[in-house]
Amino acid sequence: MVNIFKTIDNKVVRVDKVTEGCWISAVSPTEEEITFLVNEVGVDSDFVRAALDEEESSRIENEDGQTLIIVDTPMAQKETEKNTILYTTMPIGMILTEKNVISVCVEETPVITEFENGIIKNVQTHLKTRFLLMMLLRVATKYLQYLKQIDKLSNMVERQLHRSLRNKELIQLLGMEKSLVYFSTSLKSDEITLEKILRGRVIKLYDEDQDLLEDVLIEVKQAIEMSNIYSSILSGTMDAFASVISNNLNIVMKVLTSITILMAIPTMVASFYGMNVEGIPMPVFWFPIAVSVLATVVVAIILIKKNMFSSK
Repeated sequence: MVNIFKTIDNKVVRVDKVTEGCWISAVSPTEEEITFLVNEVGVDSDFVRAALDEEESSRIENEDGQTLIIVDTPMAQKETEKNTILYTTMPIGMILTEKNVISVCVEETPVITEFENGIIKNVQTHLKTRFLLMMLLRVATKYLQYLKQIDKLSNMVERQLHRSLRNKELIQLLGMEKSLVYFSTSLKSDEITLEKILRGRVIKLYDEDQDLLEDVLIEVKQAIEMSNIYSSILSGTMDAFASVISNNLNIVMKVLTSITILMAIPTMVASFYGMNVEGIPMPVFWFPIAVSVLATVVVAIILIKKNMFSSK
């Protein structure tokens, strides 16, 4: 789907035709729409194809007066089967031509949606570099927002683990740790791309643009630090709770073994007195019962003193 937007009276509105200074948003475009971008708008077809590659890493490229900037943006996907949220990243291609800015992505992303709906204020589509930097700033802000959500979710799951110690919570922690790995890898690639832009060799930067780009870099560096910290915390938490679950299993096995020992004592005594042999002392009904009860009580006292029934 291809939509065309332009800033009119300081508001981003949708327009019908491509004019100079407009923003073209291409989300999962069809072959016909790709042909329109290449033939009518004049976008390099290789740039469009690269932006639609889900495995494309963050980079910047300049060719024939057009500039392609690919950055990874965060996305939240709900897994219905596991009833969990998985945070992943998706590449967005920003193409700067002489007249327009074109964004290309495989599927709808929160950042693109916010710009299309006019949630982001003071957007000027005719200022191509400024518009690009505002998009990059929103991407970095979205990383920080999702990282805070991951932190809250991990704390909630940790509290549930304290009460239940089920595999479900550990699987959720594993999913969040995977999300942090995605974030950390994508953020580092984005940081390299932003530093190349900051040098000013590929895109001409004015003083205000350079200040905005430095703000974006600060946000990205902060997001990298947060993702590394949260990843370390999650990894330590998972190791700790895995040890707790293993320890609880050992406690259960210890209690069951102690119960088995106590149950084996009456069986052994009854087996001796059930043999068809002579010379067994006190071959009367009450004696083996008394011996079984006495031996069981003595062994139980010994096991209790050894903390065999304790959960601590």
